[in-house]
Amino acid sequence: MALTLRSSTSFISQKDTKGFKTSDISNSIFFTQIKPSCRIRAKISMQESQPSQERALTSEGRKKEVLHGLPTPHGKNDSRVPVFVMLPLDTVSFGGNLNKPRAMNASLMALKSAGVEGVMVDAWWGLVEKDGPMKYNWEGYAELVEMVKRHGLKLQVVMSFHQCGGNVGDSCSIPLPPWVLEEISKNPDLVYTDRSGRRNPEYISLGCDSLPVLRGRTPIQAYSDFMRSFRNRFKDYLGGVIEEIQVGMGPCGELRYPSYPESNGTWRYPGIGEFQCYDKYMRASLAASADTVGKRDWGRSGPHDAGHYNQSPEDTGFFRRDGTWTTEYGQFFLEWYSGKLLEHGDRILAAAEGIFQGTDAKLSGKVAGIHWHYRTRSHAAELTAGYYNTRNQDGYLPIARMMGKHGVVLNFTCMEMKDSEQPEHANCSPEGLVRQVKMATKAAGTELAGENALERYDSNAYEQVLATSKSDSGNGLSAFTYLRMNKRLFEGNNWRNLVEFVKKMSEGGRNRLPECDSSRSNLYVGFIKEKQSVLRTKEAVLV
Repeated sequence: MALTLRSSTSFISQKDTKGFKTSDISNSIFFTQIKPSCRIRAKISMQESQPSQERALTSEGRKKEVLHGLPTPHGKNDSRVPVFVMLPLDTVSFGGNLNKPRAMNASLMALKSAGVEGVMVDAWWGLVEKDGPMKYNWEGYAELVEMVKRHGLKLQVVMSFHQCGGNVGDSCSIPLPPWVLEEISKNPDLVYTDRSGRRNPEYISLGCDSLPVLRGRTPIQAYSDFMRSFRNRFKDYLGGVIEEIQVGMGPCGELRYPSYPESNGTWRYPGIGEFQCYDKYMRASLAASADTVGKRDWGRSGPHDAGHYNQSPEDTGFFRRDGTWTTEYGQFFLEWYSGKLLEHGDRILAAAEGIFQGTDAKLSGKVAGIHWHYRTRSHAAELTAGYYNTRNQDGYLPIARMMGKHGVVLNFTCMEMKDSEQPEHANCSPEGLVRQVKMATKAAGTELAGENALERYDSNAYEQVLATSKSDSGNGLSAFTYLRMNKRLFEGNNWRNLVEFVKKMSEGGRNRLPECDSSRSNLYVGFIKEKQSVLRTKEAVLV
């Protein structure tokens, strides 16, 4: 038994055919066995999809089984959590074209059939504006938007002002625009720098946010012009097909410093990371802040006892149990360091709010789930990333309030992680961290959405997301974006786990997906084989 996804192009190469049928491999994707006893048929018109339906089978006055159709539109069911799926990082090629359009078309149809709400794509600064300042090429993204629209899906677009490459899950390399790299080569202080003088080209240092260092424009102006160009190009889709704009604010698109870079083995999990405040612009800001409080010596440099990337908190004078972080100097430095990050986020989001005002598109911003050393007093890894969160200080409430001020959804990662899965020596608590962020967003009145931090296909990870999506303590999730679409996602059991997860999220996590949906509900588990008829229907069959 195999679920066949017909397309002239496939994400599955011929050398990766173990477990798949060998016939017609050049134009088919086969999903291996899911349940031998199940047989699901669903028919969909190309002209319009069937309305959602719900039927309950009762016995002795109580509900025994519920068979649901595709989820109702967002907002009609308060407990419903729409699921989006991240597209590959290289969805648009370096040449500005949509990569593998036939395979993308087939994949979008499959995701639609599973009840997914939509997809997320990175709009890379290094691709769109690579030909020169204010020379934008949106053509590959325009092709994707039209394709997403045809399938009745929604789109989340990330304004990705960072480089791709050098972090967890980065499968390709997309640097900053060449003309930006040229300016960095002339002035290396434009990028974040650690205590040893190591430069990080992932993202422009926030220390020069308001300085005209990019050929007469400030970085904030460059980001604003990029977003404005996007708005003008896609104004007819904003608030419709394009449901959400996620505004990048740092490495990996997250509001943080690049304190734990994986490139070249600089950092390894679960190292504490390092402060990134040694470019000349950050140093000048620190000196000015120290002068303001009458402590000039505090502005000469960052902490001298903060250790190195791969140390643990107790190995350092700054982060150990009663270390320098608890002193007046430590508090001054951490307030300055985290405050600069908050100001950076505030500047970018204020610009985005003004640009997208009146478009009906949601705005969101991403915060990293730094869960290692969370069970220590200092929360060292969070501190080096710019989150002033310790045993005695809530670092996420100010972020939630800042985002809420601009009507921005706070998107948080590591929703799939359990404490019990983490190594003891790392002092992790992803569950505790998620609870804290849920409480912070609730207190701030800020909407919360979530992502998984690592690629996971197992039911345990999905069950954890379901648990964290509820509002039992703090905010529930308004949406969840799954990382990421690739050929592994479409493999037999992985695919079934995703379908079941989407189903549960559409029900607010209350009901399990029946082991065998044999009543021809509108839950699509397969792909679509085109048939010739007057209505040109498409049929999904699990055989």
